[in-house]
This record gives sequence, structure tokens and C-alpha cells, in this order.
Amino acid sequence: MKRALFLDRDGTLIVDKVYLADPAGVELVPGAAEGLRRARSLGFKLFLFTNQSGIGRGLHSIEDTQRVNARMEELLGLPAPVFDAICVAPEAPDQASPYRKPSPRFILEKIAEHALDPSECWMVGDSAADVGAALSAGIRAAAVRTGRRPPEALPEVIAGKVPVFTDFGSFAATLR
Repeated sequence: MKRALFLDRDGTLIVDKVYLADPAGVELVPGAAEGLRRARSLGFKLFLFTNQSGIGRGLHSIEDTQRVNARMEELLGLPAPVFDAICVAPEAPDQASPYRKPSPRFILEKIAEHALDPSECWMVGDSAADVGAALSAGIRAAAVRTGRRPPEALPEVIAGKVPVFTDFGSFAATLR
């Protein structure tokens, strides 16, 4: 059984500080490291999938984002590489992008590349874009409350299609 977690970064694994460009500002969401460790021990592949519109808006560079990601991985304290692949969508919302969530393209490519079972894959995030990418890719979605906006207002949550968790660690505790 090939399974995976597709994970949003800001508001899911690290505190969302809006256009974070300085690695010194990286702060893990409580339970993130333990949750990733648990998922890995259960055989899940891990994929980071993050929209970084600050790059497209000219607020910081892709190198800044890579340094932030490296600092996050350092703080997680897990064996490297933490993620099987990382997708950074650098475009601003008004710029064309094949990968910017809610596009499912990255998820679909990784499912094909790694021969993953879509019924055993999840996208975990804090936004409508995260949920939309998951549902468009035909995988399960989970929302976390550690982002800037409460996920309870998302239509998919209201409709009962997407469960909500306190944080990523509480989601990971449900994995079997």
C-alpha cells in the first residue's frame, strides 16, 4: 500500500507569519515534528506543497523561501530529507501558475510518479486552496485550526466532507 501526506507549510507545519522570508522567524506549530515522525513510521511519504505569493509579489526571493524551508526542516529534527518532494508555487494569485493551489497538478504528478493509492493519500492544510487541491485530485482532505482563518467556515467542512483537527499532530495521531 503506497500512501502519502501532502502538507501545506504556513499555518499547518509552521506558524503563518505572512510572507515569511527570514529563517530566524520560523516557528513550528506544536506537534508538527511528532506528527511527521509518526506518519513516516507508518509508511507515509511526505510532500510539502506551498503557495508562496510573496515571491511573485516581489517581497522576497525563491532563495529566501528555500532558506525558510531549510530552517523548518532543521527545527523538525527528523532525518533528511524530511520531504520526498517539495512544490513551491511562487506566483501571486493573479499570475498564471499550473501548480498554485487549488491546482491539483503537483498531487496528481506525485501520485503517478510514486504509484500512490489516492484512497490512501491526504492533503492537510488550513485553507480553502488546500482543501480544493485535495478534492480536485481525488484524495482526502483534512483541515487544521492552526492557520489564520478558522476552517469551520469552509463549505466542505460545513458539508461534512472534510474533518477539522486542532493541529497537524492531532491529525497524525489518527493515522493507522
